[in-house]
Amino acid sequence: MPKRLLYLFFCLMTLSATAQASDMAKEKRWAEQITDSILIGQIQWLDVNKQKILSIYTAPTVPKVMGGALILHGSGAHPNWPDVVYPLRTRLPDYGWHTLSIQMPILANNASYEAYAPLFPEVAPRIEAGIKFLQSKGIQNIVIIAHSLGTTMAANYLATHPDSPIRAFVAVGMPGQATTITAMNNIKSLEKIKVPMLDIFGGDDLNVVRNTRAQRAKAAARAGNPDYSQLEVLEATHFFTDQSATLVKRVRGWLAKHAAGTEIKK
Repeated sequence: MPKRLLYLFFCLMTLSATAQASDMAKEKRWAEQITDSILIGQIQWLDVNKQKILSIYTAPTVPKVMGGALILHGSGAHPNWPDVVYPLRTRLPDYGWHTLSIQMPILANNASYEAYAPLFPEVAPRIEAGIKFLQSKGIQNIVIIAHSLGTTMAANYLATHPDSPIRAFVAVGMPGQATTITAMNNIKSLEKIKVPMLDIFGGDDLNVVRNTRAQRAKAAARAGNPDYSQLEVLEATHFFTDQSATLVKRVRGWLAKHAAGTEIKK
């Protein structure tokens, strides 16, 4: 290959790699803001592919420990996001759950849903680093709780990692729009998920969530998943504004029935 063409190829590959990575500068800014504002829980840096990824760990506040919950935020957000994420990560420990809220790959706030597709290879290493951390605490009963785009990331992970130690999945505001990108097609992912799953959403949720509830349920049925259930919280929005107490109550109640373990508190 001529040197000029070789140089052009190298440049294109470099640009492609850059375009497919999480916005690490934004992750750094989030981390700086969050580190100074944590009142409940503690910062935990996860080693992921030679990078330090922010997460927030909160220990149970009661003697009886039920397990550990990985919490995944939605698009453009962070692991201390005030809606959905913060209430779950700070209140579930009162019911015996370790929580680890992880910074997921992010883009600019105006990025489209499908623009996140090239970032999906970064998802599994972050989830698995979170699993490893919880296991280091002696926790074997591990679940995932995710919101919005985070549900798509979690669903794709579970669909492509059938041997994962994750024992249950709570999806808050899961979209179900049609897309040709397999990794981002929640309907396709649900056809492969076997673990107990709660599909919870608001009565005033996004159309792409409310209007695809039947498709999601049918996909879970095709997977032969007997422990899939849907729950609509009538007055809730996509972000469960003013409904965080109800969200926590419903999630911890479902976990108590479908994913409770008995762990040793460390």
